Order: sequence, then structure tokens, then C-alpha cells
Amino acid sequence: MPPLLIVVVDDDESVRESLPDLLKEFGFAAQAFPSGEAFLASGLVEATRCLILDLAMPGMRGTELQRELRRRGHDIPVIFITAHGDAADRPRLIRQGAVDCLLKPFSEADLLRALSTALPVE
Repeated sequence: MPPLLIVVVDDDESVRESLPDLLKEFGFAAQAFPSGEAFLASGLVEATRCLILDLAMPGMRGTELQRELRRRGHDIPVIFITAHGDAADRPRLIRQGAVDCLLKPFSEADLLRALSTALPVE
């Protein structure tokens, strides 16, 4: 069985370079995009099993991408990541359907925990 595709959407280049490497170490396939618009145009939406989205990006914000995907009929699990969040963001985002919201820098353990929630073993 091929590895599950996890997509990272973040305007921070260092995150787009490091996080896919970590996801591959965990056994996933990974792709990264600098914007929600680039992901939507990529042709990978159907294959994506989980999204790791930056909350605050220029152009389409992470929450806007989540809404647009739902509007198009794609219910992909979303893990938000942010360097600018506060304590109120996490419960609000989870109420809106996110799996989790991790504050940067987050630990590998926190990421693995969120991924295991997003991708339950079948």
C-alpha cells in the first residue's frame, strides 16, 4: 500500500522544507505548497489524506482554504499550525472541524498525536 499523502501549506519556506522531511521520516508521502491557491491548482486535492495548514498566510488564509475545500465537497482532515495563535484559537478551530491547532514550534510528539487523530488506523 502506498504511503498516505500529507500536504503542508505554509508561506514560511523553512517550514515547507523541514516539515515534509519529518513527515517522510514518519512514513508518509509529503508535498508542500506556499499558498492555498497553489494547492488547489496542484491536482493533488483528491489524493490528499491530511492537510497541515498555516493559519495566517498572505492571500487565502488556512481557514479560507478549509472552507473552500468543504464547499467543493472535500472533507480532508486539517491540522492547523501557527506562530501567531492564542489560547482561544485552538478550541474555536476544533469546533469548526479542525483536528488540532499546534503552536509553532511544536514537538514531533504533538504532530504525531494530531496525525494519529486525523488518520485513524483502518
